Amino acid sequence: MTIAVLGGTGKEGKGLAYRWARAGYKVLIGSRSSEKAITAASELIEMLEGASSLVGVSNREAAELADIVVLSVPYAAHRETLESVKDGLKGKILVDVTAPLASPKSKVQMPPAGSAAQEAREIVGEDVEVVSAFQNVPYDQLMKDEEVDCDVLVTGTSKEARAEVLKLVEAANLVGWDAGPIENSVVAEGLASVLININKRYGSTHSGIRITGAKNR
Repeated sequence: MTIAVLGGTGKEGKGLAYRWARAGYKVLIGSRSSEKAITAASELIEMLEGASSLVGVSNREAAELADIVVLSVPYAAHRETLESVKDGLKGKILVDVTAPLASPKSKVQMPPAGSAAQEAREIVGEDVEVVSAFQNVPYDQLMKDEEVDCDVLVTGTSKEARAEVLKLVEAANLVGWDAGPIENSVVAEGLASVLININKRYGSTHSGIRITGAKNR
């Protein structure tokens, strides 16, 4: 399976790409600038001592070539990026990592569609399964070869699509939970602002969430 990470030169996207490449997936690093994508891919290959399949390409090419497409861009670039690649997304799963953060980032501010993931669904259409995940994972820990003390809430347009993304969560050495339909993405996206506020208030850089009391995950 080939995974494209659009915005893979950013901190969150680069960290996820690193983890999936380490797990043996072919990963396409996408960026508006092919040169930046190639540089980011080279840096990750060096970290992995060359034992990986990582390629840097444009966002459009990454979306066209991948089986699953992960969108990891700032919210300000969310719509523009999706509009530029939506023709390459048909029949695929789009994993939206975006949290709609605006100033002040410690205040929840949802778009008119309800969440960034629901907005993505409006943009790409019903031919694309949209799944929301990874908004609450501290990016500074993804590039480290250690356990991340944070669970991942996975919401999306179908149970089957969520199941596929839960496999990617596990491959990244994280714990994921099927949190239901895409409308529930508002919860995980809103938590990003809550965690930022907690970090500022209590002097942390990587607060996260854990699901307790549930069995048979």
